[in-house]
Amino acid sequence: MCKQMDKLVIGGIELDSRLFIGTGKFPNKKVIPNVIKSSKAKVITMALRRVDLNSKEENILDYIPKDCILLPNTSGARNAEEAVRIARLAKAMGCGNWIKIEVISDNKYLLPDNFETIKATEILAKEGFIVLPYMSPDLMAAKSLVSAGAAAVMPLGAPIGTNKGLQTRELIRILIDEIDLPIIVDAGIGKPSHAAEAMEIGAAAVLVNTAIATAGDPVKMGKAFSLSVKAGRMAYISKFGPEKNYAQASSPLTGFLNM
Repeated sequence: MCKQMDKLVIGGIELDSRLFIGTGKFPNKKVIPNVIKSSKAKVITMALRRVDLNSKEENILDYIPKDCILLPNTSGARNAEEAVRIARLAKAMGCGNWIKIEVISDNKYLLPDNFETIKATEILAKEGFIVLPYMSPDLMAAKSLVSAGAAAVMPLGAPIGTNKGLQTRELIRILIDEIDLPIIVDAGIGKPSHAAEAMEIGAAAVLVNTAIATAGDPVKMGKAFSLSVKAGRMAYISKFGPEKNYAQASSPLTGFLNM
């Protein structure tokens, strides 16, 4: 597949970066513009509760370049009704019509409620939102999200903030194989190698927050993730050589003695 044909399009918009990043957990918000620049991310997610239009100093929007796509999330919503309310508020505040649905009532593992997520997705998609739902990787739930009007599906790789990588790899692979929407791996990616692995199995993109924000050097880590995402995608579209159960020499082992 040539580079020109390998496009990521969500909500009618072609994206030139497959790395989405978050804005939470940074020790200093002033580093966020440099992280966005080094990571080359164009889709930036943020919790609406962190937006304070009355306080310039605390307004997270001041740290996000105007050429980026805002992806407000419904963090804090415990059911579909609350998620819908937060999404509508984000749009009314001028954050655009992209929304990441997070519906979480589990306070220990912070696992998403797929049932409530599907309900919120259907309501908001009908209202014209570009809905990217965060979900536990389940094929039937993903199919329901497609029917509900999701623009992409965002399965977790591991519980939020754990940095454990693709603990749900096989379930994500099934979604990639069966769902005709971009699959964006969200949550749990802790290292650039995890991001590359997600891209190598065919993910359309990854969303990374904790691993970059809590790194010793978030700016350099942002660049590292950018490179790993590009490498993983390039490897995927190049198609891997077959795996074998037995050794096979790269060069002939016989014939050179008779020269």
